Amino acid sequence: MEKKIVKSANEAAEQIIEWGESHGIETCFDRAQRLKPCPIGAAGACCKTCHMGPCRFVGKNAEEEARGVCGATLPTVASRNLLRMAIAGSAAHTDHARDMAFILLAVANGETSDFRITDVRKLYKVAGILDIEFGNGMAVNDVARDVALRLIKDFGRQKGELNYIKRAPNKTQERWKKWGITPRGIDREITEAMHRTHMGVDHAPDNLLLSALRVSLADGWGGSMISTDITDILFGTPRPVKAEAGFGIFKEDEVNIVVHGHEPSLAEMIVDVVNEPEMIAYAKSKGAKGINLGGMCCTANEVLMRHGIPTAGGFTNQELAIMTGLIDAITVDVQCIMPALVELSRKFHTKVITTSYKAKIPGAVHIEYDEHRAKEIAREIVKFAIDNYPNRKAEGIHINQKFPVIAGFSHEYIEYMQGGRWRASFRPLNDAIMAGRIRGVVGLAGCDNPRVPSQGLHRFLAVELIKNDVLILSTGCGSHACGTAGYLIPEMALENAGPGLREVCEAIGVPPILHLGSCVDNSRILTIVSAMAAEGGLSDEIGGMPVVGIAPEWMSEKAISIGCYLAASGVPVIFGGESPVSASEEVTKIMTEVWFERFKGALHFEPDPEKILSLTLEYIDRAREALKLRKYEPGKFGAERVLLDMAARRELEKAAKPHIGIY
Repeated sequence: MEKKIVKSANEAAEQIIEWGESHGIETCFDRAQRLKPCPIGAAGACCKTCHMGPCRFVGKNAEEEARGVCGATLPTVASRNLLRMAIAGSAAHTDHARDMAFILLAVANGETSDFRITDVRKLYKVAGILDIEFGNGMAVNDVARDVALRLIKDFGRQKGELNYIKRAPNKTQERWKKWGITPRGIDREITEAMHRTHMGVDHAPDNLLLSALRVSLADGWGGSMISTDITDILFGTPRPVKAEAGFGIFKEDEVNIVVHGHEPSLAEMIVDVVNEPEMIAYAKSKGAKGINLGGMCCTANEVLMRHGIPTAGGFTNQELAIMTGLIDAITVDVQCIMPALVELSRKFHTKVITTSYKAKIPGAVHIEYDEHRAKEIAREIVKFAIDNYPNRKAEGIHINQKFPVIAGFSHEYIEYMQGGRWRASFRPLNDAIMAGRIRGVVGLAGCDNPRVPSQGLHRFLAVELIKNDVLILSTGCGSHACGTAGYLIPEMALENAGPGLREVCEAIGVPPILHLGSCVDNSRILTIVSAMAAEGGLSDEIGGMPVVGIAPEWMSEKAISIGCYLAASGVPVIFGGESPVSASEEVTKIMTEVWFERFKGALHFEPDPEKILSLTLEYIDRAREALKLRKYEPGKFGAERVLLDMAARRELEKAAKPHIGIY
């Protein structure tokens, strides 16, 4: 009997996949089985940067003997290929950030009435970081204008360094300066890095890989951090909110709209519009009981974190959501959109709507987004979806499964939850790590991938890490993998976490997995670990702390950029799956041993989830030992400061005068 191939660890997803197979419907899971990766390209041993090639580097002694037509070696080609991935990933995140910066400028200049400054306190915080002077009498929009213009300059800056570099610990900055990877301007780093990869330019693997770190730092400490801050300023800094995750979020008697992609501004407008009485009345006139909005991928995380909008899941769930037969319209903008959605939608009644001039799909309906007419366009999209509701067919597999989710753990709220308004700091977290209650911290991020049992590696590592008293910070599709498994609730700590982590989570009232947001919000990990370093007691730089990054199911070039900027910042990073540079031992050694020596960060690729777990805990324990922290022993803790629970903090705050905001 042929063994059944499990394609997704998500039971509901697997159910939809099987239903699709029985109806002759192809998905990314089927294509992943049919289309095997090219073994030469997958290992980084193929060069196609000029028309003398593609050149393949194969054979037992390829590392030492193989040459391309131009004479390039295998280490050169492998490192150049990785650099190109980092460039593309950085370009994706930073182009997103540029759009957000110009929206902030448009708001400040009064060019759009649909958006406003929601978090003034965050605006002032960012203005302070940027050394922008403002007084009590200065208009909020004037401060916003100065902030927007200062950040926009970071894209075209030719000399100097990015404004946000100063947010990193001084010792971390010194390492960057020593090795010449401090980013100047975002666009300059992307352009220069692309130039390096052109035929006949940079052939030194170490130099190419330093460029990968530099262009990625322009993403992490530039584009992504800029985007996170501006999104908080415009739409609100997240704080915990309850929502739901899973295919069961869709309703049979309501108009179902899905926002999918990565740019949050249009999604924010759709959130407003679906609640307008006129729109609800229009939906009822078409036979629906109301309008139900759901999210997909990172746009889902944006509206989940701020409004509690339910999510259907991450990257590999997008086709499956359409196969429920319940989605009347799905809007897409940029990044991680499967063009297969359009062909698939023809088998149902779903309309796929592209909204960005940068990203069109043949066969989709195009309603172009303009931030100056944001709400008008949102109404057009919602009305279009409502008009499609009567066309809903009987086809599809309806799923009822969904799970509760607690999300919204921004840097500011994590600081607040450790001490309230007046004692907010990262000292309790540092103390818990020093005492051994928390063994270490892991950023569990990255995509989900149909070439493995999708979401399975995220779920395995999430459970095993918290069993070992490791606090998890999750983002992007990694958060969706945890959310659609029911892992993003405080009860998860009681059921699965180790005794130390469980005690900390119970005292604060939080899950052991803190959902930080979308993939650009990996920048929150950078500011959190920087704050931990600044708090003292662990390390005076990011490097050397018991912190590890994991992307177990990565597939996107953005993941490479994220991994590189974390590694350059001093965080060891482990990617699941086979290495895209495995053909070159020299390149592998540079990314692991050499980077660790220089920056205390590294980039590993490991297909075995058990080995990912083992390597993660080894890095954490080695860091604890180097920092001379108490040896981690489950259930045995050293002395530490008392971590106040919510009730105790409320009692403290009763005596304090009223204070606006949470940080």
